[in-house]
Amino acid sequence: MSEASASVHASAVLVGDRAVLIRGPSGAGKSRLAFDLILAGRAGLVDRAVLVGDDRVHLATVGNQIVVRPARNLAGLIEIRGLGIRRCDFVKYATVGLVVDLAADDAERLPPPKALSIRISSVEIPRIPVGSGYQPLPLVVAALTTTKSSSSVNPSGDCLKGNGNHMNPTIATE
Repeated sequence: MSEASASVHASAVLVGDRAVLIRGPSGAGKSRLAFDLILAGRAGLVDRAVLVGDDRVHLATVGNQIVVRPARNLAGLIEIRGLGIRRCDFVKYATVGLVVDLAADDAERLPPPKALSIRISSVEIPRIPVGSGYQPLPLVVAALTTTKSSSSVNPSGDCLKGNGNHMNPTIATE
């Protein structure tokens, strides 16, 4: 690895071929979101999801990517509130493809583009800021399974007027 590994208070889950790095203060729900992503992978809502690390992970820059790995003494362990510390499958490392910041002060209904990415060791990574009290799993699943809308898409006449369904003007009557 090209830079020294930094230990951070975070969790990470490999979803498909990229890791979701979950950050936030103690009690914000990092472990819960990590386990929810693993369950979402098992249910087929997202690609196969496997724990990288829970509570503390190490980040390093490799070329133009950020790689995450579990803290050695926590590898394969995850906290499940109400059950305690449990063992589960894990991977030894993964490339970070998305950062989720729980209890983020800059979370908004329609966040500005600058809030939707973050630089970690000069590497820009997509980001989801999640406000306190909001469920992060639907946002993460949406980010992993949808694409950004294009400004070249022509909204329906009803959409321009501020009423109707934005995707299909007849969906409400079908």
